[in-house]
Amino acid sequence: MKLARWNETETSFAGGTLVDLVAEGAATGDVAVVSGGTGVTYAELEVLSTRAAHRLRALGVGAESVVGVRLERGLEMVVALLGVLKAGGAYLPLDPELPADRIRFMAEDAGADVVVTPGMLTDLDGPDEPLEAVAGPGNAAYVIYTSGSTGRPKGVVVEHRGIVNRLRWMQAEYRLTPADRVLQKTPFGFDVSVWEFFWTLSAGATLVMARPGGHRDPDYLVEVMAGQGITTAHFVPSMLRIFLADPPPPLPLRRVLCSGEALGDDLVTRFAELVGCELHNLYGPTEASVDVTAIRCRPGEPVTIGRPIANTRVHVVDDDLREVPVGEPGELVLAGVQLARGYLHRPALTAERFVPNPFGVTPGERLYRTGDLARLLPDGRVAYLGRLDHQVKINGVRIELGEVEATLLEHPDVHAAAAAVRDGRLVGYVVPAAGRAPAPPELRGHLARTLPDAMIPACWVPLAALPLTTSGKVDRAALPVPERPADDQPDDLALDDVERHLVEIVRKTLGVPCTLADDFFGLGGGSLDAIDVLARVREDFGVKVRLRAFFQARTVQGLRDLIGDVR
Repeated sequence: MKLARWNETETSFAGGTLVDLVAEGAATGDVAVVSGGTGVTYAELEVLSTRAAHRLRALGVGAESVVGVRLERGLEMVVALLGVLKAGGAYLPLDPELPADRIRFMAEDAGADVVVTPGMLTDLDGPDEPLEAVAGPGNAAYVIYTSGSTGRPKGVVVEHRGIVNRLRWMQAEYRLTPADRVLQKTPFGFDVSVWEFFWTLSAGATLVMARPGGHRDPDYLVEVMAGQGITTAHFVPSMLRIFLADPPPPLPLRRVLCSGEALGDDLVTRFAELVGCELHNLYGPTEASVDVTAIRCRPGEPVTIGRPIANTRVHVVDDDLREVPVGEPGELVLAGVQLARGYLHRPALTAERFVPNPFGVTPGERLYRTGDLARLLPDGRVAYLGRLDHQVKINGVRIELGEVEATLLEHPDVHAAAAAVRDGRLVGYVVPAAGRAPAPPELRGHLARTLPDAMIPACWVPLAALPLTTSGKVDRAALPVPERPADDQPDDLALDDVERHLVEIVRKTLGVPCTLADDFFGLGGGSLDAIDVLARVREDFGVKVRLRAFFQARTVQGLRDLIGDVR
């Protein structure tokens, strides 16, 4: 009987720090960063980031310091990240798009006494001499917060040795050159951004920074890929599907990397037909230095998450951490140099998820329990089957349903609450307190004070009581599917044919009634919903509306004005 394990060949990829990697790239590269159409050379980036590091060191930043970075995507962000690392600290992404309360919580929870804000590290005069290195492979490189099942996000601490192993493997596998140009479009609060930044700079390639918010706009992405000669880019599968909905023109892409959610066989086929370059599927949690398995996808072959990368081992186990036979489903657990240190200031949670490795060959080895259901195939490939717990991903965003529920319960008019995914959408279920009936806009506003947009339910279902199992827990399988608005709703006679059709498009996309004056995003619409609406508008009316324009217009009436005179 074969057991469900797979060990990748051990290599010497884990030495050094991110600063060392960037120094290697600087020795061979020319243009390091392009932002807003302006290029900065590696020599110029070295001066800017060194001055930033001196400034941060003067503020007390050193090894194991956590430094918040609250900046929009651009050159200033790259300088800040490198400056923090050169000063010896670990950077903490604080995306300005997040609610202020969430940013405040992350900074305070991480103990970030220094937070980099716009202008803080620009226009600095010397010194220019390199700083003495105070951080080594075992020191923290970055802290990224993920959704937490107990109602508050948790910070994952990743050390240099783990992420350096990941990037050295990546370069050995894909071989970027100084002629390559990589698009940095992932929000830097997601760990995919780490390889976009530092793999590019370690190889002497050019990092092209998408404009703030540009990652949501497929038309803009086509423009920047074609105009900037992008050869490598990342897509979450759901965004790749939208990107390919309107066939793009020929692009200079040599490879596209996908991760963040399940990649469908049909999408692999469509990508091959419309783009034609290499497509790779990667898998890994934030707790394991971005990715731990990878594979190249080809049309006609079943999609898996691939095999483990260098210095990484995977096992498929039962509840007692005993390996199950090859081909049998079980929990996917990870081992190797890429495991994170753990959760910042959360020793109990760290001990629960990072457990002693019963398959280890050296003392002190750990396993990370992913909570993912998987099956190991005879050739070492891993088939991803879903989740074992209440963590979900929507459009690539990791969401703990418990955090949504705990935040809802903080509202004084909510007696009980649950959250679930139905038809690919996050749904909030609310039992009102006696004599109360909080409306969806009020609930959204309450959540928006602390949760990012992706964690706010797209639709709501009021209930007299939550369905329970015999053990008294919420029976998520029994939570009702939200009713879609009826297709035969009476038309508003005041609307013209175009307005009536637009209302119908939005109503069917969001699954809620709407009027001309309703705020699309207030109804629960998100970026991908907006892209779906605009794709329908293009198909039905032959009019192309830019996503940014719809973001500004926000209402169906605003969309009608953007369309103009059509029949």
